[in-house]
Amino acid sequence: MDFTFDTEQHALREAVAGLLQRAYDPEKRRAVTKEDPGFDEKTWAQLAEMGVLGLPFAEADGGMGAGHAEVALVATEIGRVLAPEPFVESVVLAGGLVSAVGTPAQRAELLGPLAEGSSLVVFAHAEPGSRWTPSATAVTATQSGDGWTLSGVKEPVPSGARADVLVVSAAVDGGTALFVVRGDAAGLTRDGYRSHDGTRVARVALEGTPAELLGEGTADRTRDVELALARASVAYAHEAVGAMETALRTTSEYLKTRKQFGVPLSRFQALTFRAADMYVSLELVRSIALWATMVVDAEDSTPEAVLAAADRARLQTSTAGRHIGKEAIQLHGGIGVTAEYSVGHYTSRLTAIDHLLGDGAWATNRLAERVDAYGTVEALPA
Repeated sequence: MDFTFDTEQHALREAVAGLLQRAYDPEKRRAVTKEDPGFDEKTWAQLAEMGVLGLPFAEADGGMGAGHAEVALVATEIGRVLAPEPFVESVVLAGGLVSAVGTPAQRAELLGPLAEGSSLVVFAHAEPGSRWTPSATAVTATQSGDGWTLSGVKEPVPSGARADVLVVSAAVDGGTALFVVRGDAAGLTRDGYRSHDGTRVARVALEGTPAELLGEGTADRTRDVELALARASVAYAHEAVGAMETALRTTSEYLKTRKQFGVPLSRFQALTFRAADMYVSLELVRSIALWATMVVDAEDSTPEAVLAAADRARLQTSTAGRHIGKEAIQLHGGIGVTAEYSVGHYTSRLTAIDHLLGDGAWATNRLAERVDAYGTVEALPA
């Protein structure tokens, strides 16, 4: 497989990297995440000016018509500096659902402003007591004349308190439907709070809240949600790769400069071996994430193939993130656990990514349960 990027993709990566590296250093990130909305609105607007927020959307919908490889490049650069901008949550997940399910009018109305940076759209799906399921049960939809109302609670909703528009999953007769809820809708209550990694989540309560059905008809959208979550998982895997790269580089530099008994820590063979093992974990997850991106981008990929690739990426991301995060902290010794030092923040973000859409144990169970649906691989000729 060819994992190399073309000239335009390299230019995109360099532009995004330049912007985010100027916008964030550890101190700037700590300052930004202390205040609402938990990310820099100016940086978000600059990403929009570069066309980044419209990358995966069709040109007819106000986007750039790019593929998931370009999304992966952006997500990786976000991970390198722990930029708290909700790119995956808003553009990949919520925007991806609108792009896949919405009518032409809805796509034009919602995706254009999202790509321009004038409207933040997020997906409100997780429910208290649920655990990484593509269906909705706690929030119910009731048809009232030509419209709909929603009742129930969604939590946690990433950037839910800041969002201008919520795409909400709700239970209907026959399955799960998707709805559009405006941020100023009646009966909508949003209580935002800070997560352990510095990002913002919210408890979203709906009490007879007016909503617009996303798409045409009330067909069960469980599979659409499942595929959107899978694509977001692959993007999160690339964000994790970027975070792991920085954590490993920071740790390697520390081992080369910190001295004990008059010599650098890198001279101790046991510590060097542990750093080498971190590098192996990083390269494994990088390869799996790139492969999963190619599966998602392939025109002939079946839904089952996309789901399997995403679960494989989830599993490897979970395994590598836990390994690299713990080793980065331990190899830094006492300063590794302090809030003032960066490796703890990288480990916290890797932990958050591990639990956002399904951790490693969950992905392993899914792969085992669905192995019969993945088909067989023909034996290679001798």
